[in-house]
Amino acid sequence: MEIFEGMLQRDKDEFTRICNRLLSQCFVCKKNETTRADYYFIMKYKEKFLEYLSVLGYRLDINEEYGVVQLVNTQNYNRYNMKLFESIILLILRILYDEKKRELSISDEVIINMGDIHEKFMSLKIRDKMIDKTTLRNAISTMRRFQLVEPLDRDLSNEDARLIIYDSILMAVRVEDIRSVYEKLDHYRKGGRTNEEIDSSEID
Repeated sequence: MEIFEGMLQRDKDEFTRICNRLLSQCFVCKKNETTRADYYFIMKYKEKFLEYLSVLGYRLDINEEYGVVQLVNTQNYNRYNMKLFESIILLILRILYDEKKRELSISDEVIINMGDIHEKFMSLKIRDKMIDKTTLRNAISTMRRFQLVEPLDRDLSNEDARLIIYDSILMAVRVEDIRSVYEKLDHYRKGGRTNEEIDSSEID
């Protein structure tokens, strides 16, 4: 293919691997140690990625300020049907990110613990009881798959278990004002939709 003209074979192999990563994970974050090299590779061959993925019906949203690359399906395919509590936890993570970020410098990582999620869930009075541990653990696993969070501790049933929330959360939940997130949560509290379709290549 002309798009690979002039590329070394090892770079062609990396290009293929990273395209597959984008298709399965949606985001690539510079602050994530496991994907940092992939982020810089994408930036190096940005035009080639844009050209190749556009043929498949995708575009890349690149935010250099956040250090995040997001794959977006322009044909409205590949939608992930997010469960109710996944949607709620995603929005709670966005609120916690905003609250913690105000306490930090621009370059600092946003780290919360599982207790923060439980506390915010109960304070919002979305349900009368706490989220059960299995549901929360599964939701965090989904968020990790999409490069939104990264557990720092193995046992997520522990209230003190820590999570990094990546800047990709800002692209996953794109709101002009954090009040919009609270409005969505209020919708759930009042008995809104029980599940929400989320594009696995555009979680917004």
